[in-house]
Amino acid sequence: MSTLARSLAAPEPGWTTTADAIVVGSGIAGLTAALELRTRVPRVLLVTKGELSSGSTVWAQGGIAAALDPEDSPEAHLADTLVAGGGLCDPVAVEVLVTEGPARVRELVALGARFDRAANGDIALTREGGHHADRIAHAGGDATGAEISRALVAQLDAVRSDPGIEVIENALVLDVLTTAPDDEPGGRPRACGVTLHVKGEGTRDGVGAALARAVVLATGGVGQVFRSSTNPPQATGDGIAAALRAGAALGDLEFVQFHPTVLWLGLGAKGQLPLISEAVRGEGAILLDTDGHRFMPAQHAMAELAPRDVVAHAIVRQMAATGSDHVLLDARHLGADFLRSRFPTITERLLDNGIDWTEEPVPVAPAQHYHSGGVITDLHGRSSLDGLYAIGEVACTGVHGANRLASNSLLEGLVFAHRAAREITGRVAAGDLVLGTPSPRPGPSALVAAAARSRIQSVASAGPGVIRDAEGLAAAERRLAAIRTDAHEASDVVAQPQAAEWETTNIHQVATALTAAATLRTESRGGHFRTDFPAPDPAWERRVVVSLDDDGTLLVR
Repeated sequence: MSTLARSLAAPEPGWTTTADAIVVGSGIAGLTAALELRTRVPRVLLVTKGELSSGSTVWAQGGIAAALDPEDSPEAHLADTLVAGGGLCDPVAVEVLVTEGPARVRELVALGARFDRAANGDIALTREGGHHADRIAHAGGDATGAEISRALVAQLDAVRSDPGIEVIENALVLDVLTTAPDDEPGGRPRACGVTLHVKGEGTRDGVGAALARAVVLATGGVGQVFRSSTNPPQATGDGIAAALRAGAALGDLEFVQFHPTVLWLGLGAKGQLPLISEAVRGEGAILLDTDGHRFMPAQHAMAELAPRDVVAHAIVRQMAATGSDHVLLDARHLGADFLRSRFPTITERLLDNGIDWTEEPVPVAPAQHYHSGGVITDLHGRSSLDGLYAIGEVACTGVHGANRLASNSLLEGLVFAHRAAREITGRVAAGDLVLGTPSPRPGPSALVAAAARSRIQSVASAGPGVIRDAEGLAAAERRLAAIRTDAHEASDVVAQPQAAEWETTNIHQVATALTAAATLRTESRGGHFRTDFPAPDPAWERRVVVSLDDDGTLLVR
């Protein structure tokens, strides 16, 4: 059984600040929550790992899903989401998403987000995999996330001089601070702030402590846990790892969405890779193997528009059958003018890599794209640790179940950010959320050498990767357990408490928890596929929950 440290090795905080609410992250969820809270509580602190506009939202190509067409309905959107989720969605959470979603999207427009328009002036809507209606709103063709981020950052920039909000950029949150159990009614600790390291380019320097009545994690995904991903370099699982160390429960960790069509750049490629949006297949592009054979119609009734897990698994099987390490996405029949106007960003990125997709098929292969699991929350973003909230990709709301429906992620961040902000506002007003005094947690602190990062990523890719089995998962568990997590105490290991080591420690802890969850679930469902248990099992229509006990033992149940 694995044991993980409940804090990061770090210097004592050299400065302290106080707020009513701290929001960590600057994607659609974090920016929305910060803007909503600014008008509702006296003081908000927004902490982001890079610049304000560097969140994962910027990279979202496809769009945002909502039933905006009069001929569509929230009920139809709900039905498609439940099918994609493989029987594990929380229907109540999905109903919240699809019924509140259209109004939230229209509010984005009111805030200045410029979506593409149809000839009649309405928002142009397209279709993506798993949807049975045109309900994907997009901007700049394939730059939806960038446009939404631009509009929200502009709103935040407009209130930068407001003393009620402070923004700290270039800051890595280390740990969620918690109170002592004995200080709380019922003997349960609660979140009371965060420690963070500012890289010297923000408004504060070094390691500090920010205390607050509520902490909102909006830190995005876990892409850099794997060798190749569409996620930005900042996606090192910081929020999930910090929540786990603080005592919050995590769920659905095993459900990792591997985007089927990521640009294949050779076996040595790693880090963030360009994805070829699902919207390309929505417009009619087809998949071919390296012999030129179209294989998806034989795999699923929706062919290339099947749910992402179905397409990704089919690609892996076809690659194995042909002895190739990629397949081909053919969009040439859509026409050069259409491809350049509808997908300008993709066209540019492909040309940067020497590929003209108006003249040749694009080599693609699956890569990690989205994490359906995370910090378990209720319908208002509340985690199992009082005072700690999670929204966006870092959260497990029950909306996605075993597999996220295309373009539901931006909508989830938007809808649940509003809900969390309202919930925190009400609890602050009622005196239910109060400032607490941080208390050290028991057990040793962790520090994994940055040099181990590539090894951890290789282990995660080979174990809980696209295709899993008991042997591979057991090997991953052993290899992860063998990595030194007390490097700061080992004279032969070169590691100091600093950003690269803290990120690598988070990657290691997330990989360990994810592997444990994937090992326990002995079936295949959604984003979790095991060759030794290739079919879904009705007995597994339940959630795997991961947490740490007081001494750091990993509990998987």
